[in-house]
Amino acid sequence: MLRVFKKKWVWSASALSLALTVILTGCGQSNTGGAKNESSPSAPASASTEVHTVTHSMGTTDIKGTPTRVVVLTNEGTEALLALGVKPVGAVKSWTGDPWYKHIAADMDGVTVVGEESQPNLELIASLKPDLIIGNKLRQEKVYDQLKAIAPTVFSETLRGAWQSNFLLYAEALGKTEEGQKIIADYDSRSADFKAKAGDKLNEKVSVVRFMTGKTRIYLEDTFTGIAFSKLGITRPDNQKYTDTFVEEITKERLPEVDADRLFYFTYETGDGKATQMEEEMLKDPLWQSLSVVKNNKAIRVDDAIWNTAGGVIAANLMLDELYKIYEI
Repeated sequence: MLRVFKKKWVWSASALSLALTVILTGCGQSNTGGAKNESSPSAPASASTEVHTVTHSMGTTDIKGTPTRVVVLTNEGTEALLALGVKPVGAVKSWTGDPWYKHIAADMDGVTVVGEESQPNLELIASLKPDLIIGNKLRQEKVYDQLKAIAPTVFSETLRGAWQSNFLLYAEALGKTEEGQKIIADYDSRSADFKAKAGDKLNEKVSVVRFMTGKTRIYLEDTFTGIAFSKLGITRPDNQKYTDTFVEEITKERLPEVDADRLFYFTYETGDGKATQMEEEMLKDPLWQSLSVVKNNKAIRVDDAIWNTAGGVIAANLMLDELYKIYEI
């Protein structure tokens, strides 16, 4: 359900879909994507015969009518479809979750898992009889020819730092350009609202830390969180001026480099407990305990999927929801 708390939107996959439906209904249009499950191979295709051509990273693709049976091969692409009111018939597994991230699980009920981003199952994809496949050159360039032999296929170029442009490409492929532009405009408007209301709180320097199996990383500007922070006016500590990298991997001895006025940390746990073990080890270390941000209770644990791994429009809005609350705006 779409709700407002203190003039802030609370977003989820269902909320984004509902908001879009209300908008389109008010304009006398129909939401052709819908949110219902189209997982049956016998589901009827769109009656429209109009063809539109989409230019993407692998060339151009002609798409007939309005796609209703869509297979999506990236995590951020899955969020894009759900936000646009389209439930995919098949999607690659979420990087964490069983098989989906918790924040989209309810909206993905009945969707067929077609492998992982790095290794989609072509035979299974073909069995779903898709009328559109959405993927990414960075992930699936080697199997593009096989995919386009199954159904019209559209690829975005890359992933890191590109979720907004990718989202608009996917919206175009779905025949939902106007709806896609509205969703991006709403997100940008919310970001501007946060920045305006945060005021002097933006003078704080903020660190972002991720714990992984055997690794601790400082996340910088060219990351999902970093790009969002740039829009919001949130800046990094002056000492975090690492070059030629989007993350800086540090040893335990370098923990003082993460000190800041505020710190967000998250853990990429795949199920074997090793990343959680790394988090616990670091948080118990005297160097972590000595950080001023820790002593001031400004080190905040957040969800890895929402703040980094999912990488899509739904996660971006959920992260912004959290920031409104954390900054008490």
